Amino acid sequence: MVKVVGITFKDVGKVYWFNPTPFNLNIGDKVIVETIRGLELGCVTLGIRELADDSLEHELKSVMRVANKYDIKNYNDNLERAKKALKDCARIIKKHKLEMKLLDCEYTLDHQKIIIYYNADGRVDFRELLKDLAAEFRVRIELRQVGPREGAKFLGGIGCCGREVCCKTHLREFDLVTMKMAKDQGMTLSASKVAGLCGKLMCCIGYENSTYEEIRNRIPLVGDIVNTPKCQNCRVISVDFLRERIKTIDNEEKIDDWEAKEVEKVSSHKEVISENDLTDDVIDE
Repeated sequence: MVKVVGITFKDVGKVYWFNPTPFNLNIGDKVIVETIRGLELGCVTLGIRELADDSLEHELKSVMRVANKYDIKNYNDNLERAKKALKDCARIIKKHKLEMKLLDCEYTLDHQKIIIYYNADGRVDFRELLKDLAAEFRVRIELRQVGPREGAKFLGGIGCCGREVCCKTHLREFDLVTMKMAKDQGMTLSASKVAGLCGKLMCCIGYENSTYEEIRNRIPLVGDIVNTPKCQNCRVISVDFLRERIKTIDNEEKIDDWEAKEVEKVSSHKEVISENDLTDDVIDE
């Protein structure tokens, strides 16, 4: 077992584990740590605890010190510098007419590097861009391309539910969401219904997936053959999962509505799963 503390570098960012020794850290404390990007100021999000050695993804680094007033001042100054730098970056990118969407930029605490985040559909040749950026900022430049979901996390926005998008309010890491989940929940498979602001499947589809899986395991599904109080060997043509009601059709094309517990499943319809069902790509159908 090893003693760790969970530290984040953004308000709703991923939690990284560090060795807290010899400091007695509490949630909310500001600390200075060394990362692959350089010195950074982080916030203790998860208190000190013990984890198994094999549960750590990377070599555990130590907290260097508790942040003092000068560290916090440098951090706040860097936030102001980053606002101006973002405008300068946008101007230089526009000058080079590159197909990339600027998202954000930030300085490391020691002001030795500026990290610029962007979206792009493909690879971008930014060799000339780097020269101009280096001349403008006179620090090391790191251009980091992020995916559509991470891009939405940077920008934020209002989802179709009328609330701020989850990745901006509480979702620290992205879980797997597939088209099969949307189909299993009986959703309308059009981009306007299942896609988030990022253009990928909405993260909230995954929240209720376990509930739908549990329901699907105990009630008949579309295509199944069932016996009802009125007929034998009827076919299920629709399912309301939350109300647990099904509609059946008999040999005379008569449609009836039943509670799932009123019918007996005779045989199951074999579900065909395609490769597209296992991706988060949205196809407007």
